[in-house]
Amino acid sequence: MVEGVSKALWVIVAIVFAAAAAVLPAARGQQVACYFVFGDSVFDNGNNNVLNTVAKVNYLPYGIDFPLGPTGRFCNGRNIPDVIAELAGFNGTIPPFAGASATQANIGINYASGGGGIREDTSRNLGERISLRKQINNHQSAITNAAVPRSQLSRCLYTISIGSNDYLNNYFLQPPTAARRVYTPDQFAKSLILRYHIYLKELHVLGARNVALFGLGKIGCTPRIVASLGGGVGCAEEVNQAVAIFNTNLKALVADLNNELSGAKFTYVDLFSGNAQDFAALGVTVSDRSCCTVKAGEELCAANEPICPDRTKYIFWDNVHTTETINVVIANAAFNGAITSPYSISQLL
Repeated sequence: MVEGVSKALWVIVAIVFAAAAAVLPAARGQQVACYFVFGDSVFDNGNNNVLNTVAKVNYLPYGIDFPLGPTGRFCNGRNIPDVIAELAGFNGTIPPFAGASATQANIGINYASGGGGIREDTSRNLGERISLRKQINNHQSAITNAAVPRSQLSRCLYTISIGSNDYLNNYFLQPPTAARRVYTPDQFAKSLILRYHIYLKELHVLGARNVALFGLGKIGCTPRIVASLGGGVGCAEEVNQAVAIFNTNLKALVADLNNELSGAKFTYVDLFSGNAQDFAALGVTVSDRSCCTVKAGEELCAANEPICPDRTKYIFWDNVHTTETINVVIANAAFNGAITSPYSISQLL
């Protein structure tokens, strides 16, 4: 979060820009050469559809509010990269790597994968997934095959949201994993950041210069973790405290990269500081349960089961992922700098 900007203020700023979002793309036109997306299910828009995994959502009610219906987005409608693409003036969404044309790398590709993590062993319990390392390998293949000029790549936008699964489907997974037995929370966060640093430098070598790194939200307050580790009555503070350590290290990594890599602009997006109460100004009043029907012990929506009639009142779409309403708020706040440091995403353009 930008220093000195309160949680309440960033929500107000987000409301203002959310109201204007629909006219921004048409008014400004495409503001950046191309847009590349990396991450996990928060950003995935269909790459997992072709994988052998339980982390797959190409069925209703997912996509019920999206023009194309179920596409593989872990949401009822648009995800955060969809909204950022709109704000940046792109004519349409950035397509997934799976099935992308050979020339699509000249415009942008989404490489994100549900279950993807910084560690290679993260989310083994889910089946196939594309780790951050493999996503960067896919990016290298795509830009090489399309012969995208390095001068163009340096003018592209890159957004990355990764790390949640390293906690949800690794460190805090039951029964305890090897990582939990070996590392303290501080050691685990530092080990993740060390790997992340290496991958980001690889991405820089491939031409990335304008990069927004999304921190982790309070995943201890997701319905899944409240039920499994919070006793069903409140946030699992042990999880939130561990995530806070990761975020602190990630913000320091952003500062290091900006000092270390000449010509690069990295920024940190703060998804942790806000609280459920902050969204009340938006009319979002339901924060303790999912909008869709989730069966006991699961985290994803059950197919063709009832959903809440008004998705705009809910923070959570399923037991982990946020609704389109929240995604629009976050994307606008990140784009306009209310929850970023030291640059807004618009400044990266």
